[in-house]
Amino acid sequence: MADIRIVFLDASTFGDVPLNRFTERWDCTIHKQTPPVEILQRIDGFPVIVTNKVPLDRAALNASQTRTLKFIAEAATGTDNIDLIAARERGIAVANVPGYAAQSVAQFTIALILELATRGGGYIDVVRCGHWEESPIYTRLDFATTELAGKKLGIVGYGNIGRRVAEVARALGMEVLVARRPGAKETAAGRLPLDELLAKVDFLSLHAPLTPATKNLIDAAALARMKSGAFLVNTARGALVDESALIDALRQKKLGGAALDVISREPPPPDHPIIQAAKELDNLLVTPHTAWSAREARERLLGEVEENVLAFLDGRERNRVD
Repeated sequence: MADIRIVFLDASTFGDVPLNRFTERWDCTIHKQTPPVEILQRIDGFPVIVTNKVPLDRAALNASQTRTLKFIAEAATGTDNIDLIAARERGIAVANVPGYAAQSVAQFTIALILELATRGGGYIDVVRCGHWEESPIYTRLDFATTELAGKKLGIVGYGNIGRRVAEVARALGMEVLVARRPGAKETAAGRLPLDELLAKVDFLSLHAPLTPATKNLIDAAALARMKSGAFLVNTARGALVDESALIDALRQKKLGGAALDVISREPPPPDHPIIQAAKELDNLLVTPHTAWSAREARERLLGEVEENVLAFLDGRERNRVD
């Protein structure tokens, strides 16, 4: 097993967490980033690929450069960057890492909910900009704020992260409502149809994976069903939300606000509609897909990737998604 060759396509996504556990065990080639034009060249001849967000589509998986490819270790939970059907057709095993960032994403989600409710960060900026000194009274009332106790939080996607968010939200005095799984035929006890849930909640938090059933799940019609002044938080996948419709709802003050850690294109170009809107609208908060990135989560992630590789080399199925 020691002579297995592994290529890392986007190791910079792990930040300052070292890759010693891999390099001391296997023959590893490590690329910090891999632009699309270099994907085929860099995967050529490797039986194992580790990727976080580098896309491996049907064309790449069917190319001659992947003739030796046996295993893709997805260094993430979501696998929408891999054509799983093409991988299965080629007999390429794929494994992901579920649950590694549940605590990190959940606490970041709660932080965004708290920011929408309290605008603490906005008030910090008020002081930094010198506006407190200009106030004719002892305080500043620049932003509308609200208490979370007694408010209803709707959760779409009730896996590891959604359940943890619900637990913390209840501790804050919120009532939690859970949506039925989009596209699912079964009806889990206590879960509401999405249309019904949207009309009830004060905050909506998205934690669903991106699938054909969830793409643009929160569209103009869904936003119109939400209560006037409600808040949207998305720490899952940008494409769950119709961004144009969201911007319209925020401009028209249909929503009280939105906080997004994910958008449709990452990193975004300077003219991305959400980035432009975030510079214009004070009810839109955007962070750079960083909810998952607590150091503990990144260390846990790499440990799980290592275990997935070991399992594959030992002929065991672990976290397989193919």
